[in-house]
Amino acid sequence: MLRALSSLFRTAHSRAASRPWSKLLLIAASTVAALAGPAAAQDRDDAIRQARDAFVKRDRLKLATLRQQVLDSRHPLAPWVDYWELTARLYEVRVDEVEAFYARWPGSYVEDRLRNDWLLELGRRRDWANFTRDQPRFRMNDDREVTCYTLLAEQVAGRDTRDGAKRAWMAQPSPDEGCQALAQTLMDAKLLGSDDAWRKLRHAVEHNRQKLARNTANLLGDDVAKPLGEIFDNPAKYLAKKASARNATHAWLSALAIARLASGDVDVAAKQLNERWGTMLPPEQAAWAWAIVARQGALGLHPDSLDWQKKAWSLLKKREAERPDWSDETLGWMTRSALRLGQGNERWAQALRDIEAMGTTERNEPVWQYWRARAVLALAKPGEAGNVDRQEARKLLEALAPQLGYYGQLASEDLGAVQPLPPRPAPLTAPERQAAQSHPGLQRGLMALAAGLRSEGAREWNFSLIGMSDRELLAASQLACEREVWDRCINSSDRTRAEFDLNQRYPTPHREQLLPRAAEIGLDPAYAYGLIRQESRFYVDARSAVGASGLMQVMPSTAKWTAKKIGLDYRPDMLSDRDTNLRLGTAYLKLALDDFGGSQTLAAAAYNAGPGRPRRWRDGPVLEAAIWTENIPFNETRDYVKKVLSNATYYAGLMSGKPASLKARMGGSIGPRDSSVPEPAPDLPSRVDPSNEGGMK
Repeated sequence: MLRALSSLFRTAHSRAASRPWSKLLLIAASTVAALAGPAAAQDRDDAIRQARDAFVKRDRLKLATLRQQVLDSRHPLAPWVDYWELTARLYEVRVDEVEAFYARWPGSYVEDRLRNDWLLELGRRRDWANFTRDQPRFRMNDDREVTCYTLLAEQVAGRDTRDGAKRAWMAQPSPDEGCQALAQTLMDAKLLGSDDAWRKLRHAVEHNRQKLARNTANLLGDDVAKPLGEIFDNPAKYLAKKASARNATHAWLSALAIARLASGDVDVAAKQLNERWGTMLPPEQAAWAWAIVARQGALGLHPDSLDWQKKAWSLLKKREAERPDWSDETLGWMTRSALRLGQGNERWAQALRDIEAMGTTERNEPVWQYWRARAVLALAKPGEAGNVDRQEARKLLEALAPQLGYYGQLASEDLGAVQPLPPRPAPLTAPERQAAQSHPGLQRGLMALAAGLRSEGAREWNFSLIGMSDRELLAASQLACEREVWDRCINSSDRTRAEFDLNQRYPTPHREQLLPRAAEIGLDPAYAYGLIRQESRFYVDARSAVGASGLMQVMPSTAKWTAKKIGLDYRPDMLSDRDTNLRLGTAYLKLALDDFGGSQTLAAAAYNAGPGRPRRWRDGPVLEAAIWTENIPFNETRDYVKKVLSNATYYAGLMSGKPASLKARMGGSIGPRDSSVPEPAPDLPSRVDPSNEGGMK
């Protein structure tokens, strides 16, 4: 049998340029691995892991040897080793070598992955002929630098790419050679103006992207690049000794210095504007500076942040501009500040003004559609005079309500009913299941994951999902669920557009361990499941960059403290044990809940950011829980809390068989702790890296 399959290997490998034969090679290799037994399969996978290690260490000689070894053995993951070996020397390879690689692994993830890398190399070489020939075959087409090179190639060929180039360059989040070359080419051709460069420079400074800001300043010349370096090094010194407002360039540089100052000490920046620069700068620059101060104030939950944004808007009025040239991120934080600090109609009027100033794409995001609806509804006049506004608000909510997720759930409840659970799709047919089980990319993804190549396996799997219909996605998800590869199970089902299987999206593995433990300590199992889904996607061996481990991503120091609290005889090596990890994680979560008076919103924030931060974040006005959540200053934690609570609501619905309320789970309002009530766990440690538990950032 093995001899016959070896013959099949040779035939399949010799015809690997044909996709059906590549599929046959995969099936045959899998069969041989199964027949040869676990030990042989382990040895074969060891070669793959050694190859990846050689790639990471840049050991080209060892990598070349291992490549030949895995190709000769017809290992199903040989395409990866072939990819690593070629990538390690990509700067010196020829076009024919790359084309031969494409032919060996047609339609696979590594073919498209190499194409991405090769297009970047061709762009750096300025080999536009080969770039233009290969780029249309780039299936993922998700690399911003490749996009910039594509536009540059078209510009070199004589086509006007001004509009597309401006969009691509402005969206560039970090500096790269391709987008910088595109911008310089367009600047030299007078197709990109200094106003565009100044806009990008302001956004880069606003987000503290120093390298990007310096690269952008270089486009504007030494008169901007040199003082920008001084501004980054010491903005207070620059303002005191060199800043002026004698022309637009100097005024913008002074405004940038105010922005840099605000990122370190927003009160000092506000004082500078109040006492000097607010009147010295022209209205446009002064308004932008106040907007950045307001943004930084909102990020710090500063009580004056709403007043600061009012000053920005008042200066803009003097300029009679229709829409401010402020970033959507700044306008988003202004909106949050208005929701947090505004009183009565002022809250909603200012929030609505901020939202309407956003760009069309940002304004149409669910978060701002939801708060726009709330603002329009709150500002509607009584009686018939407000009917038009109420109808507009209702339409916005009705558009959101069917959408699965946090804002869909909130919108449904604002309309008077909890969001219903979608009906389960029709059962998968035998051919649908078979198509997933025999899909080469999905099989390679599962093999890579089983071999410990999590990044490679996930990418291979995700690439295979591109272009799949809902039914194909459900079948792929079911395959992953049955293999207990829960992150791929969830990820695949999450992509469906019309058919929704919540049992795939919200699976409940480890029930025999989690449910009794939750009942024992009085913890809502739906809440625990919602949190684990967000923390680890039920991957038992998950480990974060800072050392958090397991299903509930518990830090070693937190595990030690929690074990002592619950009387568990604990050793550090126990944290990787599934049952111990669940026991410690659920115990810590329950202690956090008790410390925050049972608030699942605050406890989720504490689990992600450490308890010290939400203790500070709750100080200030008493707020509706949704408004408090919207004002969490950390993007990651704000998104985390929304997803944990939304997850938990769906889990509660699935476990009970009837829809559940998100708002009831969030609680009515959040404000300062009642000082007359003793803190249940004043020594509650951070579940995250203790070095990050410092002051507000």
